Amino acid sequence: MVIALDTTTLYSTFNVENFEQLEKSTQVIAPSMVEYYLSDLASANDDGESYINKTNIQQTIFLDEYSLYLDYSDNIYLEFEEKQSEYETESLW
Repeated sequence: MVIALDTTTLYSTFNVENFEQLEKSTQVIAPSMVEYYLSDLASANDDGESYINKTNIQQTIFLDEYSLYLDYSDNIYLEFEEKQSEYETESLW
């Protein structure tokens, strides 16, 4: 799934000013915290799934299950796999 992220919210979450600083920040923060922040940003996005033209990507950050893309228009996209529950319902009861 690919979603467009609000650049201001993303940068303020990681306390950075640009995409290069974001990459450095994700390398020094615990991976579980990075995944938590990205998961939180993804769940807060109400716009739904977006289309990304990967020929317009100028920079990419690969983070285990997540990928962040910066395109030439300075839009940032988050790509991740949606986790499917092994159970039909979330609860056994």
